[in-house]
Amino acid sequence: MHQDNKNPRLAVLIDADNTFNVIPIIDELFEEMSKFGDISVRRIYADWTSDHVRQWKPVLPKHAIQPIQQYANTKGKNATDSALIIDAMDLLYTAPLDGFCIVSSDSDFTRLAIRLREAGKFVYGFGEKKTPESLRAACNQFVYFEILLQEKNEEESSNQVEAASKPRPDAEQITLVPIGKKTKQQLATDAKLVSLIRSAIEGLSDETGFAAMGAVKNHIVKNFSAFDSRNYGYTKFSELVNAIGLFELDDQKQKLRDKRKK
Repeated sequence: MHQDNKNPRLAVLIDADNTFNVIPIIDELFEEMSKFGDISVRRIYADWTSDHVRQWKPVLPKHAIQPIQQYANTKGKNATDSALIIDAMDLLYTAPLDGFCIVSSDSDFTRLAIRLREAGKFVYGFGEKKTPESLRAACNQFVYFEILLQEKNEEESSNQVEAASKPRPDAEQITLVPIGKKTKQQLATDAKLVSLIRSAIEGLSDETGFAAMGAVKNHIVKNFSAFDSRNYGYTKFSELVNAIGLFELDDQKQKLRDKRKK
């Protein structure tokens, strides 16, 4: 299991037909994936004879992404999905990998994610917020493109950097909406969010009612793979919990407990 590996080896498999919106944030995507380990395999799947994937071509050399050709033999059938799945299974049995990064919002990869996890591999998913719950739940952790766009915009804003290049010809296809910061009232009335944190604290708390913050976060992610404090506009989990106002934080010991239990 790669938990014991300080630098786990990962394979990145990109569904080019289903991820055009990630092109403007491709640098941020690879930076995010590098947090999970060393990206040993980088492949992207499409019918590269088709004009509709031309936006991808200038991006590939920068990140050493290997394009895999798959002809669309039958109209209306996504042959690239099958090619990606077959490659993933080949890599599972032939490559010394610890995990897989699946870049797609397509629920067709749900069974693949489940199978890879059954084999003891970690699966990290990357897609839009519209990604079906089935795929999000099948991954160990799922990151939204919108989060990466938000971070890119914030960095550019803080550095007061204007766009250095003109809009891309295909910019009209980029429809991601950055995720804004939730207010204290919005957070406190988000029943699912509050319930996730409370149940984690209850299951992990000691005799004083406190639970380690890192353990609480990990517990939540295990049960809700798409959980990310950045989804609510907060960079750190501790900032999110503090903003909710329903939990007591011990910053020195990095612990928290439900204020109702005091």
